[in-house]
Amino acid sequence: MKMPMAAGYLKGHGVDIVDIDRFSVLLNVEFEPFLSRYFTSVELNSIIGSSSGLEKLAGKFAVKESVLKALGVGWGNGISFVDVEVYNHDSGAPAVRLFRRLAELETEMNITGWLVSCTHTRTISMASVVAVGANP
Repeated sequence: MKMPMAAGYLKGHGVDIVDIDRFSVLLNVEFEPFLSRYFTSVELNSIIGSSSGLEKLAGKFAVKESVLKALGVGWGNGISFVDVEVYNHDSGAPAVRLFRRLAELETEMNITGWLVSCTHTRTISMASVVAVGANP
């Protein structure tokens, strides 16, 4: 069932929570390979000099997972973590750009926009992503 929304019709919704302690262990074990495999240069540059860089990276990771859930697909089979790029509008609001196969899926599903929300504490990062489109 497609539901009307202010920004369009609901196409998909994904939610993810990242435990920051577990996430930091992954970073400590595979720092360089992990960063380049999971984050774009835009994402990495956005945390330079930030006192909450770890939490922000965990939040971006949660957004990426949420996008995949909203699209109803998983990683692998030609889909990479860097195919979702998390950035911020001038207002500071989080947003996403999709590349390669995910951009194709976005078009196939008639997705015209994304509503992205991300928050974190010292222990968790959480994201909610809603895909919207102009038609049911």
